[in-house]
Amino acid sequence: MVRVGMTSNKGASNQKARGAGARQKKPGKTRPPHSSSRCDWARDVHEQYTAYHDQEWGVPVHDDRRQFEFLLLEGAQAGLSWWTVLNKRAGYRKAFAQFNPEQVARYTEKRVARLLRNPAIIRNRLKVQAAVTNARAFLQVQQQFGSFDAYLWRFVDGQPLQNGWRRQEQVPATTRVSDTLSKDLKGRGFKFVGSTIIYAHMQAVGMVNDHLVSCFRHAQCARLGC
Repeated sequence: MVRVGMTSNKGASNQKARGAGARQKKPGKTRPPHSSSRCDWARDVHEQYTAYHDQEWGVPVHDDRRQFEFLLLEGAQAGLSWWTVLNKRAGYRKAFAQFNPEQVARYTEKRVARLLRNPAIIRNRLKVQAAVTNARAFLQVQQQFGSFDAYLWRFVDGQPLQNGWRRQEQVPATTRVSDTLSKDLKGRGFKFVGSTIIYAHMQAVGMVNDHLVSCFRHAQCARLGC
């Protein structure tokens, strides 16, 4: 989910200023941020985990398939570590039709039984069945609101909530917004959408910016939410 980085025209501008035929300097390599400039949970961990923090977590998502992906993965995480799920992400993508809710909604009990024998995903019957149930509920929300994105972002008035946490222990596990959203989703038939799971989803899809203010991604994600 690479969404970071902006292309600079500085080199082209300098070349124009020097006149035709001027030599353009090759851009230098961007120095990666030091581990200490990241959120605590993303320091000194596997590079895949670091990449998730640096490139995905907290970036506003407005694509319905991406929303369904995170909803499915956050539900699969329940009771487990995010690393366990992240490590099986490719397996989930293949097993759940590239996170296409229309296809997943058509999964039969026979297909579910086959998935429960798939070592590339977390083989928990309730979670696998919930993925299918949620796909069907997801389609109903799309039909009612035009898109799942339109439905979801109403809960934050269409703009990411910008927090200013200085310590990791200040970051909440749930909020009133996640409580309200969780209750509404449950009322629409979604499973594995407790307030803690939903707040994690809100963090992942950029509905809330919970990067620490000392983290280099805090300001970047804040700008993306403008």
